[in-house]
Amino acid sequence: MSRRRQIYEGKAKILYEGPEPGTLIQYFKDDATAFNAQKRGTIAGKGVINNRISELIFVALGGIGVPTHFIRRLNMREQLVRQVEIVPIEVVVRNVAAGSLSKRLGIEEGTQLPRTIIEYYYKDDALGDPMIADEHIACFGWASQDEMNDIADMAIRVNDFMCGLFAAIGIRLVDFKLEFGRVWDGDYPRIILADEISPDGCRLWDMKSNEKLDKDRFRQDLGKVEEGYQEVARRLGLLPEEGDDNPVLDLDSHRKKRGK
Repeated sequence: MSRRRQIYEGKAKILYEGPEPGTLIQYFKDDATAFNAQKRGTIAGKGVINNRISELIFVALGGIGVPTHFIRRLNMREQLVRQVEIVPIEVVVRNVAAGSLSKRLGIEEGTQLPRTIIEYYYKDDALGDPMIADEHIACFGWASQDEMNDIADMAIRVNDFMCGLFAAIGIRLVDFKLEFGRVWDGDYPRIILADEISPDGCRLWDMKSNEKLDKDRFRQDLGKVEEGYQEVARRLGLLPEEGDDNPVLDLDSHRKKRGK
């Protein structure tokens, strides 16, 4: 499929005009950022792995009735998705204390929370994505109460599914980020899951060792960042078992080796 006009470029993805009205092509980059883009780097093959993991999870969520923007994967780094009007709110679902929650409240990292917490953050890089409350969302009209009810319900359903999915492969789902968008049926807006779900936006720890298998390896300079992403993909059945001769195919590196 020929690449079309670029619509948007973010920290980890590029959006291109899709082949049909109402569609976009979502391209996954290897770029990595942390601390509101103050730290930048590259994780080799990350875009390929995130594309596959996000595809697997979005397809499975669609199968249990969670509406998403995902249509199909096009190649190693691209997906065809529905164009949505993004709700300017990042939804963070927390099962275990980690990251900013531990710092804000002084709770030891790794503490199992008595109940799942949903937090909301205003999507604005210039402001550092500040944490917000339901009152802010209602006051500034970022989403209606019905839309927020749908978002919260879907977030809990996604969490329930993903906790089971990862527990089955020995991974603890600590927390994760979701984004939602509106699609319009005539004059009526409907909320669907958008963006991606991958180790970029999830904290994933090995259940036995508590080894981190996500972007915290990059944030905290833990080393073996690529291996963490690959291990998640391997356990999900998206990569061969360790020792097999078929590593992640990174198309960019492949083209460079061929001189193209």
